[in-house]
Amino acid sequence: MTRILVVDDEPQILRALRINLRARGYDVQLADTGTAALKAAAAHPPDLVVLDMGLPDLDGVDVIRGLRGWTAVPIIVLSGRAGSEDKVAALDAGADDYVTKPFGVDELLARIRAVTRRLTVAPADAAAPSALRVGRHTVSLADRTVTRDDGTEVKLTPTQWAMLEKLLRHPGKLISQRQLLHEVWGPEYQQETNYLRQYMAQLRRKLEDDPARPRHLITEPGMGYRYRP
Repeated sequence: MTRILVVDDEPQILRALRINLRARGYDVQLADTGTAALKAAAAHPPDLVVLDMGLPDLDGVDVIRGLRGWTAVPIIVLSGRAGSEDKVAALDAGADDYVTKPFGVDELLARIRAVTRRLTVAPADAAAPSALRVGRHTVSLADRTVTRDDGTEVKLTPTQWAMLEKLLRHPGKLISQRQLLHEVWGPEYQQETNYLRQYMAQLRRKLEDDPARPRHLITEPGMGYRYRP
């Protein structure tokens, strides 16, 4: 059973999500502060986190960073902040998706399904090499790990991994923006090209020697991205 940690300081939202998620077979944990969320996640690691950005004790971005210090659990952000700067900050900190309040329960459930699908996607190309090089890193598609030359493991979120894997399984091939959005996020995300920019920037910071001048994770302006071996 998938365990979801819901973090929000509004009791009515906690109650509504607990009822709706449990009715659909999810195991639900609740927390009403950032501190309580971090403690709950450490004590009983969830499979997914639904996180409000406007908590009374910690900013949502700080909670994301706290989680990302030790786990790659998928994080869906809920926020009444509609500005693009807040969305970018959340995604850049490591969130996997962003839903603006007020939201419909059906919309959130669709986002949850989309994120959890990324955890179970089967390899699309069995003939692809099981290990590839990106800068000073070895990426193992079989083990789903990234290791620096000094032996240090690089942690990727499920969404970062899904995007990287799609590119690496097709070396040298241009993967269109539309195809990446459809296969990594889902068909309802066809216009969210800002997601691609944010996640590609994150991957470059983690994997490229010079993120400003990438040698392997290449942007083809207006078209898409490709992995250059």
